[in-house]
Amino acid sequence: MISTILSTFTVAEIRKKLLFTMMILALYRVGAHIPVPGVNLEAVQSVQENFGGGGVLNLLNTFSGGGLSQFAIFALGIMPYITASIILQLLTVVVPSLEKLSKEGEVGQARITQYTRYLTVGLAFAQAIGFTFLFRSFEAGAGQSVIENFDTPHVFLIVLSLTAGTVLLMWMGELITQRGIGNGISLMIFASIVSGLPNGINAWWNSPDQVFRVMMPFLALAVIAAIVFIQEGQRRIPVQYAKRVIGRRMSSGGQTYLPLRVNMAGVIPVIFAASIMAFPPTVGQLIQQPWAQDLSTFFNPSDAPYLIGETIFIILFTYFYTAVTFNPVDQAENLKKYGGFIPGVRPGRPTAEFLDRVLARLTFPGALYLAAVAAFPTLLINQTSANFFFGGTSLLIVVGVALDTMKQLEAQLMMRNYEGFLK
Repeated sequence: MISTILSTFTVAEIRKKLLFTMMILALYRVGAHIPVPGVNLEAVQSVQENFGGGGVLNLLNTFSGGGLSQFAIFALGIMPYITASIILQLLTVVVPSLEKLSKEGEVGQARITQYTRYLTVGLAFAQAIGFTFLFRSFEAGAGQSVIENFDTPHVFLIVLSLTAGTVLLMWMGELITQRGIGNGISLMIFASIVSGLPNGINAWWNSPDQVFRVMMPFLALAVIAAIVFIQEGQRRIPVQYAKRVIGRRMSSGGQTYLPLRVNMAGVIPVIFAASIMAFPPTVGQLIQQPWAQDLSTFFNPSDAPYLIGETIFIILFTYFYTAVTFNPVDQAENLKKYGGFIPGVRPGRPTAEFLDRVLARLTFPGALYLAAVAAFPTLLINQTSANFFFGGTSLLIVVGVALDTMKQLEAQLMMRNYEGFLK
């Protein structure tokens, strides 16, 4: 891995992409510390204890890279865009017009992406209003006004600043995807989580639980090794290509394989599940009513109801996202079109049924693996006195995004270091 990173700086084009990605992420981290206009910085600092522990506010603060506790212009983070993507992907299955658009290639995907952007703006605007009133509710504990002038013009300015921050992050993420290395949205979530790592290490080092201090590094390494092992695991389906006559040439047949990964969905189901499970506690924090407070307490990220709900959603989204990204019928048709077949399986519908059966058997343990890794570290942390939220969800996202980015770097290096026949 280190040799791959060092090799990237020897290629000018990759070096420019890597530096561009680092520059955008640095700007993102700077924006997470710039407060919105019209707030009292001393009061904001005094209410930051509300974002401690394992509550939903701490989870949302982790995904925003600490911007929420600072009431910064990037306080909402990129989560409104993630939520909008979830809604559009679900509607694609339900709404026939969106399903038709999804099958129209790049033009249809561009239209769906545009709809996702519009929905992101609406969700960000609604969440900005909610968090503005949430910070106002913290004034009783702070003893001073968080928002200096709580009137319509100043509230609108704050909401507009938070919404513009999310739109800016969405644009920056797309810039990384187009001109940098890796997926921009995933890398922003990665940067947000990693930015809280020093606080997590400090909490671990200062923990009074001596057993936790000794065992935590070994448990973390074991979980990371398990994530890498499962993420790279795949079932290779042998594929045989027959000899074909194309014009006046005969193509020689050959044998290859169709790789089916154990976890084809990656970390997307974990992000989706975390976004959905954060919604009820967020509503409970925003609405100052007894039933809303009970709802927020019931779905605390460190308690069993939240972990059970997250596990269910991870399993469902793993199957859903795998079905979206891999269509056995299309794969079978492509194999039949190019003269390929799986030994022992007839081409066409029997091949599609075979691939669907194998994929279902692979997806189930992959979904259980995602759910287990997301819940297991959190359960261990709950048994200790550690006061930080860097559980399995964060660990899955960090390791998964790092693996995907390294694969893209290796692919870029292979493209530029390929030796032709004349060399």
